[in-house]
Amino acid sequence: MNTFLSPIDGKFVSRREILRALGATAAFTAFPSLRAVNAEKDSLPVQFYKSLTEEQRAKILLPLDHPKRGFVSNWWYICPDQRLHTFYTKDQQDLVRQIFESFHHPDHREKMNWQVQKDLMGNIKNTPSVGFFGTPEDKDFEFIYTGHHVTRRCHAATDRGLGFGGRPIFYGNFAKAFNESKDHEGNPFWYQGLLFNEFVQTLDGKQREKILVGMEPRPENPAKVIEKRKTDLPGICGADLSKDQQAKLLETMRQMLVCFRPDDVAATMKTIEDKKLVERVFVSCYGGKFDIGEDKVWDTWQIESPEFVWYFRGYPHIHGYFHLPV
Repeated sequence: MNTFLSPIDGKFVSRREILRALGATAAFTAFPSLRAVNAEKDSLPVQFYKSLTEEQRAKILLPLDHPKRGFVSNWWYICPDQRLHTFYTKDQQDLVRQIFESFHHPDHREKMNWQVQKDLMGNIKNTPSVGFFGTPEDKDFEFIYTGHHVTRRCHAATDRGLGFGGRPIFYGNFAKAFNESKDHEGNPFWYQGLLFNEFVQTLDGKQREKILVGMEPRPENPAKVIEKRKTDLPGICGADLSKDQQAKLLETMRQMLVCFRPDDVAATMKTIEDKKLVERVFVSCYGGKFDIGEDKVWDTWQIESPEFVWYFRGYPHIHGYFHLPV
């Protein structure tokens, strides 16, 4: 059932309930800008763009070179004064929901919706914010969705995933408690941690010593968290892995991305393979407080190269940063 967040009380109500209250004709008349939408031709983000009033466009259309174009954080809002529950019609809210769902594999959409609602923390003021960089006339037209534990992006002119547009995304959650247990019960992203640890099991003793580094992972300051390091990368280099281990690392990365739409995964993995990044990445994991329960099931790890950052921090709960320039 299609649902959206009520701008009045923050509860979810269905499209059916709205149509029942207004009548289909009245509902269509209430949002005349949606008449211009050509659902057969336009992508979902373009449909949303066309539904915007001039006042709305003036608030959420940002220039292509806006300083926040490459920004990412665990909790931020691209247009903080324009939130989904206050600034948009119900039909527009529904379009944004469809866009957000389209970013994810069908098997993971329910969990991704749950994550966003869970991380409102019961307060409607934490509702996400969206925006555009550029306009449909721009080659690099981008839609962005931001909030608590969520930053997603796409090329707005198409519903086909192109690999996050070469800019950073963020995913995260604390499920049952801010300080999660070693098993991260209920967290929709812990499957990535388990897959990473399966890869670690393919390493021999000396390789496992090298992958575990005696330092803290990178800081989460937005200016530093996706900063590219050209030298002194921690951990084991992909060039020092066997061909079988390199293949396992590639497959692990592919499987860890499975929550996103298949087109984005395919485009991302093609870039990784075309650039032969598996031979240049450094893989590291972290002990001490970053190994919850001190069970050597690594909760925090990094896969990085001078041009690529994937940082998964599982302590005290999961934060995931991914940035692969195209």
